Amino acid sequence: MEKFAKVKELVASIEEDVTKFYERHNSAAGTRVRNSMQQLKVLATDIRKEITERKNAK
Repeated sequence: MEKFAKVKELVASIEEDVTKFYERHNSAAGTRVRNSMQQLKVLATDIRKEITERKNAK
C-alpha cells in the first residue's frame, strides 16, 4: 500500500505541470511530466511484481 500511496502523490504533484504544458505550451513542464511518468512506470512495475509474489506465495 505504501507504493500505491506514492503513485497517488506523484500523480497529484504533476497535475500543475500537465496544465502548464497543455494550456501554456511550456516545454520544460512537458519534460517534468515525462520524467514523472517514467517514475510512475517504475512504481507500477514494482507494485505488479509485489502483487505477483504475494499471490504466488499463497
